[in-house]
Amino acid sequence: MSPADPVDSVNTFIGTRDDGNTFPGASMPFGMAQSSPIGAHYSGWRYDEPVIRGFGHFFLSGAGCAQQGGLVSILPTTGEVGPGRSFDHRRYASPFTHDGEAGEPGYLRLRLTGYGGITVECTATMRAGVERFTFAAGGPRNVLINVGQANDKEPVFASTVRVLDDRTVSGCVVAQAFCGGGPYRTYFVTTFDRPFDGFGTWGPRVAAPGERDSAGGRGLRGAWVTFADSGGTGQVTAYTAISHVDYAGAMGNLDAEVRPDGRLLSFDELRDRARQAWRTELSSVDVSGGSADDRTVFYTSLYHALLQPLTGNDVDGRYLGFDNRVHRADGWTYHEFWSLWDTYRTQNQLLALLRPKRSADIARSVLAIHEQGGWLPRWAYANQETNTMTGDPVTPFLVDLWRFGALAGDAERAYAALWQNANEVPPADSPFEGRAGNPNYLAKGFVQHNPLFKLLRLKGHDADPRHGASATLEYALADGALSIMAEALGRSGDAAALRLRGRNYRLLWDSRVTDRGFTGFPRPKRRSGRWYAPLFRRYTPRRSGGFHEGTAWQYQWLAQQDVPGLLGLLGGADEALRRLDDFFAYDELVADPARAARERWVVGPYAYYEQHTYNPNNEPDLHAPWMYTLFGQPWKTSAVVHAAQTLFVNAPNGVTGNDDLGTMSAWYLFSALGLYPAVAGTGQFLLHAPRFGEAVIHLENGRDVVLRAPGADPATLRYVKGLTVDGERHDRAWIDHAPLTAGATLTFDLTDDPAQATWATGPAGAPPSPCAEP
Repeated sequence: MSPADPVDSVNTFIGTRDDGNTFPGASMPFGMAQSSPIGAHYSGWRYDEPVIRGFGHFFLSGAGCAQQGGLVSILPTTGEVGPGRSFDHRRYASPFTHDGEAGEPGYLRLRLTGYGGITVECTATMRAGVERFTFAAGGPRNVLINVGQANDKEPVFASTVRVLDDRTVSGCVVAQAFCGGGPYRTYFVTTFDRPFDGFGTWGPRVAAPGERDSAGGRGLRGAWVTFADSGGTGQVTAYTAISHVDYAGAMGNLDAEVRPDGRLLSFDELRDRARQAWRTELSSVDVSGGSADDRTVFYTSLYHALLQPLTGNDVDGRYLGFDNRVHRADGWTYHEFWSLWDTYRTQNQLLALLRPKRSADIARSVLAIHEQGGWLPRWAYANQETNTMTGDPVTPFLVDLWRFGALAGDAERAYAALWQNANEVPPADSPFEGRAGNPNYLAKGFVQHNPLFKLLRLKGHDADPRHGASATLEYALADGALSIMAEALGRSGDAAALRLRGRNYRLLWDSRVTDRGFTGFPRPKRRSGRWYAPLFRRYTPRRSGGFHEGTAWQYQWLAQQDVPGLLGLLGGADEALRRLDDFFAYDELVADPARAARERWVVGPYAYYEQHTYNPNNEPDLHAPWMYTLFGQPWKTSAVVHAAQTLFVNAPNGVTGNDDLGTMSAWYLFSALGLYPAVAGTGQFLLHAPRFGEAVIHLENGRDVVLRAPGADPATLRYVKGLTVDGERHDRAWIDHAPLTAGATLTFDLTDDPAQATWATGPAGAPPSPCAEP
């Protein structure tokens, strides 16, 4: 049976080792603020760190390049504080123990073993992080508030701190957005549940007891407050609210969320509120069957997928827009931090299915960026564009939201922005890069590859011509998705042109290249149209450039919008399936799924290049298992997915690769449910054998999607030999979102014999391709 409370089935430590890059601390669903430990790792903290430098109040979950974890760091200490003491968090950090730790949604407990022993508990509201410190030792008990340090790789540009009264400290941190972005401001207010007896501030060269202010540029900076040993409980609670707008915003967030009606809510009250908020979110899906560990992996994945995008506006609706002006979200929630290259593939569709009202706000937020900044984003951090990653992820992202109904009333405005993005390049004075490869792509059908493009230092280190081949494939996929929207809006001419561009990947197919007994692979071209060849060695699909975080072997499958065309290039269905078998080491994964996944596939989280096998750690070929379904052998999709699921375990290293703001977690959820959104813009879910005997998705409209699979066992490979939808036979390997969101019951008939798995293998078994030639 499903556990009575899904909150109890979440382990927030999953993903905190081996570069899963999740954080274990407390957050509300889609919360602006968090409370979580800080260590030396660029994402904030790793499970195997030896010390904790503090507890910060801003984190992104799973980002591979998020080098700014832990703004406004708080650490409890004991003993005297003042001149002569180091205020570098690398030196005053405390060792800790994992004994007695606890991590659940909205709550974390860890024990520091330094400073006489201090138990730290964390919880959160939407815009505030809260810590309760229980001191074991007597004597002066201090709290250090460090605003001058956060992460070693992305230092703080400037900071200020001020002691306002005998309970309250405020300040501002000017930090750098990740991966080369510019500075952004975080304002904060910290208050305590009882008055402190002493205080002081520090700067780069001086510590000043009794001094209320410290302000300046880079360098060590912060404040300390001291609570005398009064023989009491030894507990102190700190409440820190943040805002990206101003001090008034931070104070308003604090007043509204931790001291409504003037009463400071207790730590336990706030923890209970966070727990209830997560109970509501996690109860959107019930699963039955499997072990306790299986359920923990499932609900932790759901938890990670519901952490972002972050709430961006203060309680009064104000937020800082991409024009650096203050705007107000009136009656809706503005969201921020957009890892679109990742999330457009899985997490976006999961939210659209589970939380359509929030998805409508997400779509509105992206369109606000366009309205205020003049262009659509790619990887937007706070209120700026970092231009990180390549291709055109915002197009399939928004088109899928439109397809799921999240753009009601805004479809025309969204289409105009998408059309601009697909056919133009931002002006030189715009901070947005957009489709930097459009000049060559629109003229010749491909983005030229120029590995020296980075030397030009344009608007980001990931400019599309640096990865011309993968950028071309991503553009073509985006054009295919947009063609669907264009046709539905009555723009038949646009739709026809976009469908044609959706086949542009074919222009990069070199039919002469061979590798591992297979002929024909995508290959980058130079601006002139000549094939790209690296210096001093021949081109091979495993070793040569042109593909962002991948190789030609992995990117060859990124043409799901035109399956007939891709099959033709691969030499027909038989040759295509033989190549997929080699790519997945199929026979080995059927014989020993866990071993094949860990030994035959790409193993390292950043081992992007010189590879010829499936990379379950990264986004470009996450959809590849469903190419079997699109090629007519859906039972093999079930086998590959079953092997990949063995990489998700109930342990700190239980996420494969970077979780990338919930992308990998959403992949696992869809794979476990038996649904996958493989073809952008279609609104279709491809179907395969579910992991659990029953799963029920409770939709916001009050209807349920029931997925039944009698005999399903997470430990055993099963194939689908039959399917009914609402009692009617369904011999197609896909279902549209519309019948799902209307409420549907899907019953899978499973078998462990692949010879019996003939379901959906007929001519109409796979869905039609949106960009196939007539």
